[in-house]
Amino acid sequence: MEIPGLNQFSLPEIQHPLVYIGLLLLLSYAGGKVASYLKAPRISGYIVIGMLISPSVLGLFHERLVKEELALITDIALAIIAFSIGGSLRMSKLRKLGSHILWVTLTQAFGAFLVTTTVLTIFFYLIYGLKGLPPSFYTFYFPMAFVIGAISAATAPAATLAIIHEYRAKGPFTSILLGVVALDDGLTIIFAAFAITIAQTFVNQEAITWYNFLLSPIFSILISMSIGGTLGVCLRKLIPFISRGKAMLGIIIGSIFLVSGLAISLKVSPLLANMILGFVVANLVEHPGDIFTLVESIEEPIFAMFFTLAGAHLDLRVMQTAGLIAFLITLGRFSGKILGSRFGAQISHAPQAVKKYLGLALLPTAGVTVGLVLEAGVVFGLTSLSQLMVNAVLGSVIINELLAPFFVRFALFKAGEAKETDHNKIR
Repeated sequence: MEIPGLNQFSLPEIQHPLVYIGLLLLLSYAGGKVASYLKAPRISGYIVIGMLISPSVLGLFHERLVKEELALITDIALAIIAFSIGGSLRMSKLRKLGSHILWVTLTQAFGAFLVTTTVLTIFFYLIYGLKGLPPSFYTFYFPMAFVIGAISAATAPAATLAIIHEYRAKGPFTSILLGVVALDDGLTIIFAAFAITIAQTFVNQEAITWYNFLLSPIFSILISMSIGGTLGVCLRKLIPFISRGKAMLGIIIGSIFLVSGLAISLKVSPLLANMILGFVVANLVEHPGDIFTLVESIEEPIFAMFFTLAGAHLDLRVMQTAGLIAFLITLGRFSGKILGSRFGAQISHAPQAVKKYLGLALLPTAGVTVGLVLEAGVVFGLTSLSQLMVNAVLGSVIINELLAPFFVRFALFKAGEAKETDHNKIR
């Protein structure tokens, strides 16, 4: 329901989109500052500001603007996020990760996917399937549970790294945590590529064949990887001829946009394509750190707009229904991450601290989760039911952003690898 009296602040819908982009930048900055003052993650501030300006609260941003006219901001932010994830997967580091990280990465991601999908499937079947309510359980609710489950495998690297740096954590537990976080989002993007393709088969009521179930997702993934890999190799040849940093930034951002545009045009995953682009640049180009430092210099305002816009998708009217689903997503994901990481640590004979506490440090979720659910929403069409999925996942992200940082800090201290200083003592 709309909050009476609040939508009187709505701006006329005829305003130029640049007006709203300017507001996004200014308001997101304010939200981030307030969150920092309250010792909360800046992302939480961005999302809360987005919720306030949404059509269902203040109405500062109208519905068509949020869902259509500013969608390019989402595409740009997701492309840069994926490029940065690929850049963190350097072969020199991957060779040192060992069996602990590989096993834990696979088991915690699959655990989150399996438990979340199972919990939501049972819930949707009991609430909607047994009653035969439209749409069909098999053409909407099951594929939605499947997609949300795949998305739930993601872990937010930014939140985890920020806490590690704040408490100057070092040691085997921290090294394994960093390795899992680096690989996890890449694996989630692949999970989501499969899940979205399979979901389309159910939604469109196509015959379930080996092509639809297995070959189509594989072809989609291979095409995405080919786009990113090809552009990455071309960049390797081009970069030695570029001398100025500002020119380099233009070339890199142009390549990221080109990769995204080609992937979207071919209806494959732009996230996976840009992740491969970042991976190739990180491993084949000389001095890749300089390139990623340039990209990081423009990330903050873009991410601020992205998360604020994501918060604006939150519809209080839909959250009356989506609130319980958001809680179930959070519960399923928490359980899957903790059980999966413990199982992976057990079979790889990881240190005892990893078995006990690593799952708690893998709970943060934000950028990739938000981006993937916005991308997946297109599969179900711009309907009230697709908004149910988007709002449920956004609700679970907000819950995670409030709780997960405290779990990460707890895990690092319990592992004995965090250090208290005068400014970060736990009171």
